[in-house]
Amino acid sequence: MLRSMKDMKNYSIGATDGIIGQVKDFYFDDIAWVIRYVVVETGTWLSSREVLVSPIAIGQPNSTDKILPALITREQVKNSPDIDTKKPISRQHEIRYLGYYSYPNYWSGNGMWDEALPSRKKMSEYVEGGVVADDLTDAGNPRERDEEARHQNDDPHLRSCQAVKKYFVHATDGDIGHVSGYLVDDETWAIRYLIVDTSNWWLGHQVLIAPQWLLDVSWLAGKVSVNLTRQAVKDAPPYDAEKHVDRNQETKIYDHYGYTRYWAVRKVDE
Repeated sequence: MLRSMKDMKNYSIGATDGIIGQVKDFYFDDIAWVIRYVVVETGTWLSSREVLVSPIAIGQPNSTDKILPALITREQVKNSPDIDTKKPISRQHEIRYLGYYSYPNYWSGNGMWDEALPSRKKMSEYVEGGVVADDLTDAGNPRERDEEARHQNDDPHLRSCQAVKKYFVHATDGDIGHVSGYLVDDETWAIRYLIVDTSNWWLGHQVLIAPQWLLDVSWLAGKVSVNLTRQAVKDAPPYDAEKHVDRNQETKIYDHYGYTRYWAVRKVDE
């Protein structure tokens, strides 16, 4: 199911023994365009500390109560490695974080969550069953230290979703608008679409553009370039935030732009 990231920012993270805090931001991988971490404001119970929660631990969202249930405890969160979310997150920080929770890393395989390990959809079962630590690196052991040394100069390619909002969007023949939000697949946590506001040119018009159609992103200049013409964007099926985007609507969008549907590619890969 596709969910608006704007809506999920109003959600709480529910540990197995109580609420951890409110969703503040998301960090995504700018290579795979997948959410790697949820940034959570813990509130007064943890001196308003900001912590990261991996989607690996998050179960099916509870839309009624606006909760993202997580298979972790408040004590685990309290003792988790400190990470300054106001600064870029290094690979060493990620290794310590993943090692602390005994989660797999995501960068050693070819899939969204490393195909050498159970799929992200199945990971919650492994975490709940307590078997992940049997097969993966434990925090603080020599293997983890070796991993840190090997990846100390890596660029983890993590970007704040909040920071990328308002980036200007350019078509092949001119400006078309700015990024105003995202639609995320709640099974894989892949960012399936950027929500682009074109109201500076076409009043009240929002469209969906898949990250795979981007030509380039200038992180310093705050600019996204897409492999589409202004006319193609103008004529695209409009996005209505009040309506759920189903597979039928997605099909119309992909057919309009003439791109191969991502779910067809996924079936071939499987």
